[in-house]
Amino acid sequence: MKEYKTSKESRVSITELMLPAHSNFGGKVHGGHILNLMDQIAFACASKHSRSYCVTASVNKVDFLNPIEVGELVTLKASINFTGRTSMVVGVRVESENIRTGKKKHCNSSYFTMVAKDLEGKSIPIPGLIVDSIESVRRFSRSIQRKSESSSRTSRFDSANFKVDDYIAHLEGENMKLDL
Repeated sequence: MKEYKTSKESRVSITELMLPAHSNFGGKVHGGHILNLMDQIAFACASKHSRSYCVTASVNKVDFLNPIEVGELVTLKASINFTGRTSMVVGVRVESENIRTGKKKHCNSSYFTMVAKDLEGKSIPIPGLIVDSIESVRRFSRSIQRKSESSSRTSRFDSANFKVDDYIAHLEGENMKLDL
């Protein structure tokens, strides 16, 4: 196994036609279908980088920016943005294309943390990432920042650490009634 790899070595892209079977009650492509495709391409990219089976450890925020219509082509692109010892962050971008007009829309982007596993299900070391451009430095650094913010957010709202008095003022003006 290589000690380090570039993101280009494991980059993956798929394009799929959105069919009526993929639609929700509103006639748009179901978000769950898109999330499933995103998870699949994140798996493919992470497995290609690590040369092992990978599992999804977490998914960073997914915002649905634009609806996807039945009959559009959806392209998903995935690349490794960050590598830890056994985990990696896979950036996934989703675009749709109207096949009649050629108009493309950015539908969503997200970050999947994937962990490499051996045949017994134990986490295993992965190749590091060769950071070879300003863009890849930006992506790697942003992943470190997201990881740090996530850890801080989790501990700050842990029930053992949560101090209600620190947050009462934040509730003012919200659609809620405080009844402690």
